Amino acid sequence: MARAARPRDLKRRDCCGTEPATWRDPAFAGHGDWSMLGADGCGAAAVHVDATPVRFDMPIPGELLTRLEWRNRRGRTRTLKYVVDGRLERSISLQGFYRLVPESAAEVAELFGKAS
Repeated sequence: MARAARPRDLKRRDCCGTEPATWRDPAFAGHGDWSMLGADGCGAAAVHVDATPVRFDMPIPGELLTRLEWRNRRGRTRTLKYVVDGRLERSISLQGFYRLVPESAAEVAELFGKAS
């Protein structure tokens, strides 16, 4: 399942470390890696996001790649770009926040069901 860090409150506390004296100093030295994830202050916690786990052990047939469609939250649909001879040559069109349309999701679920 996917997880994301989201700040729940932005108040500076003792655990945040000293305030930065210059722009080069870390904003929240006491929070280390969390500050890179946008957790500006205390209360950062991993938030569970319901999602299908990513799998790398199962190839998707090339003819299915050309039919898959995604929809963004504005309702716009798109297909994968850079599919050549049934092979995805660049992964850039997989980046972003999209959901498979129901028909494509059903085809992928059927494919995974056959492999189980």
